[in-house]
Amino acid sequence: MRVDAFDFSLPSELIALRPARPRDAARMLLVSGGQMQDHGVRDLPALLRAGDCLVFNDTRVIPAQLDGVRRTHKGGEARIGVTLHKRLDLRRWQAFVRNAKRLAPGDRIEFAGGVSVLAQERLPDGSFVIRFDGDEPVELLLDRAGHMPLPPYIAGKRPTDDADRSDYQTMFAAEDGAVAAPTASLHFTPDLIAAIDAAGIGRETLTLHVGAGTFLPVKADDTDDHVMHAEWGRIDAVTAARLNAVRAGGGRIIAVGTTVLRLLESAADADGRIQPWEGDTSIFITPGYRFRAIDGLMTNFHLPKSTLFMLVSALMGLDVMRRAYDHAIDSGSRFYSYGDSCLLLPG
Repeated sequence: MRVDAFDFSLPSELIALRPARPRDAARMLLVSGGQMQDHGVRDLPALLRAGDCLVFNDTRVIPAQLDGVRRTHKGGEARIGVTLHKRLDLRRWQAFVRNAKRLAPGDRIEFAGGVSVLAQERLPDGSFVIRFDGDEPVELLLDRAGHMPLPPYIAGKRPTDDADRSDYQTMFAAEDGAVAAPTASLHFTPDLIAAIDAAGIGRETLTLHVGAGTFLPVKADDTDDHVMHAEWGRIDAVTAARLNAVRAGGGRIIAVGTTVLRLLESAADADGRIQPWEGDTSIFITPGYRFRAIDGLMTNFHLPKSTLFMLVSALMGLDVMRRAYDHAIDSGSRFYSYGDSCLLLPG
């Protein structure tokens, strides 16, 4: 399918640079079948049914962006930016590099706080395998030298600040490893969770460490030619069994965010039963995909020509999502990571 089919025009003033305060004060567009209604995130419990189950991602964003200087054995220097993508082992990460033309395997990059890495290998997609020097845990090194990896459409308009350390973290964050937030969950507060519980709506969590690939544009002209970057996720056996019981009891599984949806679909068998899962997924969902694991999705508004807009178009239909986004733009909804929400119920 042509990537241009997923393009649309978005006024730049609709890109949210800060989240709503409080978080659950954000707007939410309900898209049910082909019908649309304007609501707020706080209306979520009334829009679902007792017995339904919301599934959250408990990944925690780490300070995965680093700015440093390349040092070569010949004494040359260059400014280098590094965004971690995927952990390979205790000290090695796959990373995307800014000014990558000035970096070669064997070069060392020095960051603030005495933190340094060795560029070990350039991968076919242009990313690098880097190894952190020393014996200190990498988590401590990142706390010392890294900063929160805000998406380019925010970071390009303002600097990262102390507020982002909490704003860009969900209330469910528990498992270190993400380099981008599962932003659909940013809307939740303790008060909203209490209302969800009181309405008889279930809650489960899984883990998918969101990688920097979520920020990358689709450069191919056709979706068949796009290669997704892998991300690591886990669903334990107890959670899988409880989710299967929800459907067996007539409830619906509502993924909170595209990361949750992608992991659930990766873990589902041909009959739609969710199996325990631990490993990488590079699932790429486009129109024509048959959903097996989920019955609805709560998500933010996504970028033009992005894999995420392709995913929601697969769930609801491209024409429906085009009309929904036109409505959101006309009504002044706020877009992207810190923006408003939509609840997508296809059937």
